Amino acid sequence: MYITSIVDRFLEHGRVYIFANDGNEKMYMGSADWMTRNLDHRIEVITPILDKDVYSRIRKMIQFQLDDTIKARIIDQDQKNNYVTSSTNHRAQLETISGI
Repeated sequence: MYITSIVDRFLEHGRVYIFANDGNEKMYMGSADWMTRNLDHRIEVITPILDKDVYSRIRKMIQFQLDDTIKARIIDQDQKNNYVTSSTNHRAQLETISGI
């Protein structure tokens, strides 16, 4: 398991959780980070994405972000926080706001 983190000019981020589920992918969206400070003092919820069109649109947006090769970092099981390395230049956040 690993996490892709994009820290760029804008700190907004979606609360989308995708589980591989042995080839039967499941996607959920929620209200906040699953962190102790959030879970201990308020109610947080997630809901499954069941509508196929909505699922497809969100999945495409997530894939666009996962393809980032400039600002993305991979946080692995050892909690290393290394930048993604690639010969391509894809900066998801700037491309999103510029309409590319």
